[in-house]
Amino acid sequence: MSATPEDLFAYLDSLGIVHRTVEHPALFTVEQSQALRGQIPGGHTKNLFLKDKKDALFLVVALEDAVIDLKGLHRILGASGRLSFGSADLMRELVGVEPGSVTPFGVINDKAGRITVVLDAPMMAHETLNYHPLINTRTTAIGRDDLVKFLDATGHAPRIVAVSGDLAGA
Repeated sequence: MSATPEDLFAYLDSLGIVHRTVEHPALFTVEQSQALRGQIPGGHTKNLFLKDKKDALFLVVALEDAVIDLKGLHRILGASGRLSFGSADLMRELVGVEPGSVTPFGVINDKAGRITVVLDAPMMAHETLNYHPLINTRTTAIGRDDLVKFLDATGHAPRIVAVSGDLAGA
């Protein structure tokens, strides 16, 4: 059984992590979520659920407008061959969310620790970051250091690397 948003909030509270959540209509794309910018300060993000040729799984988290070269990303991450998107079924099974609701908070459901979380370095320049709390009808703001604390607590110590823009090729 996957965690609910309320389970997530209770877990964040148990870790002493401050979070703020705003409810809104369901959002499935970055374009739809951009309409809420005035109400929700901080870095807005996108999340890519990817797998390599040997079924290693990666959750790449970046700013919503980050340009990520999916053809070359496997080299940056040390993955086996080119990356492709993980299936909706695999996402539901491991992350416990539907497509359009992918979030780093979903690793609360990955008890086996199969997913490697990759945080794009430019995103981590923002003090406050925004993610769906397991459903796409809410957005939860969390401090960047608290995001790392949450990920560490779930057994998903993140890799913080530049995966977007010109930095990725450097």
